[in-house]
Amino acid sequence: MSFTMLVAVILTAIIFVGVVIALSNAIAPHSYNEQKMEPYECGIPTRGRSWMQFRVGYYLFAILFLMFEVETVFLFPWAVVTRQLGMGGLLGILFFLFILILGLAYAWRKGALQWK
Repeated sequence: MSFTMLVAVILTAIIFVGVVIALSNAIAPHSYNEQKMEPYECGIPTRGRSWMQFRVGYYLFAILFLMFEVETVFLFPWAVVTRQLGMGGLLGILFFLFILILGLAYAWRKGALQWK
């Protein structure tokens, strides 16, 4: 790809994004009031201090949940084509599951799955 082609693609992308933003600002409905500009806190007014610390265990648990949920999504395509993959596919998915189980065992051993 030549330099002029690269510049043309980048300029086209910038112009396209600019046109889309300008068009959305022009045709979008606008409503300005005080309540709309307030910060959103789950719809419930806070009592006392809004800022409080959460234990890191909540974040670790959430990250582990997301990690294992995303990893299990990779199992579905494999399950669809399992017959066509043969022994190599089976060994590949077993290695994948082994790594997942190692990650779970590590998190369990470190105590990331315990509520204290």
